[in-house]
Amino acid sequence: MSGEHSVSRVWDSITATQPAPTPRAIVACAVVALLVVAWRPLWIRARHLVTITHEGAHGVAALLSGRRLSGIRLHSDTSGLTLSRGRRTGPGMILTALAGYPGPALVGLGAAGLLRAGHAVALLWLALLLLALLLAQIRNWFGLWSVLVAGAAVFAVSWWASPAAQSTFAYTVTWFLLLAAPRPVLELARSRRAGRARDSDADVLGRLTRTPGALWVAVFLVVTVAALAAGVVLIAGRPF
Repeated sequence: MSGEHSVSRVWDSITATQPAPTPRAIVACAVVALLVVAWRPLWIRARHLVTITHEGAHGVAALLSGRRLSGIRLHSDTSGLTLSRGRRTGPGMILTALAGYPGPALVGLGAAGLLRAGHAVALLWLALLLLALLLAQIRNWFGLWSVLVAGAAVFAVSWWASPAAQSTFAYTVTWFLLLAAPRPVLELARSRRAGRARDSDADVLGRLTRTPGALWVAVFLVVTVAALAAGVVLIAGRPF
């Protein structure tokens, strides 16, 4: 296959619209995603996708607020770290700290919007592009491996899977991000009650704004739950 033909094929798939799966299939995708989130043996593995999105959101916020991104690390215990340079206080630092926990929910909401418009394949290629940009900022081997595995999975589905399989995959990942986003916030709340996570995003925001860290945990929870509700509305409103 020539390079020109390959590019044409990709562009045609990106700009085309795909029919949504049946309502039953969409519900099945949601059930699968919910099972992954709720069942701990699956969650501890799938949570790496949430961490990738969480740290990517920190990175995007840092760049948008004028900070200089120094690198991103992803760890095997599903934690992560995004380093940026700039003022240690002020709106840029606040925006950067704020972006992480809502990040997966907002990405899921954006994905739901693309699915509603019938652009499941465009969603997959956009995800691949974002993973490629994130890869350039990774600064440790586990993070490199995590992003490469995620990118390889998305590319394989985008390139070789049937249109029906591509849509099913896109819906399942979207459901996963929407359903998964509140869980790390609840885990954070439990860790803080137990006296741990004193350097969490919520505590950083508390110190930056001179407000209780618990307030920011509540903000994270409201945003992630609201995004889930809005995502359900968007997907349910997709014409079948």
